[in-house]
Amino acid sequence: MSKPAATSTALTMCSFGLAPASLNVLPTSGVLIEGKPAATITDSAPMVNVPPFGMCTSLANPTVAAATAAALGVLTPMPCIPATTPWVNGATQTVIGGRPALTLGAQCMCAYGGVIQILNPGSMRTLEG
Repeated sequence: MSKPAATSTALTMCSFGLAPASLNVLPTSGVLIEGKPAATITDSAPMVNVPPFGMCTSLANPTVAAATAAALGVLTPMPCIPATTPWVNGATQTVIGGRPALTLGAQCMCAYGGVIQILNPGSMRTLEG
């Protein structure tokens, strides 16, 4: 089944974040989808491709754990600093620069336990498949 291709400006969200963030894809491949750089599964570098999601609520994050302990166990969110892995469940047939294209439905993990998902791929007319 075809899925929409992800591009720069795709809207993403972390399960432990408090705000969505836009994926940032550098135009290194030279491939554009609907006028925006096409994303691949390796576009997952923290702070470069995956920006912060506002505040983090994961107790696996050392800063959240410390702030929560200081607040006598009351969950205290702290600024998000993503620690991500490459995306999984990308395109099955479309390859950009030797890497699978990123599509709606792909996920990326944060070292602090968060699951990052694509809410809006940034393209609607271009499908992988």
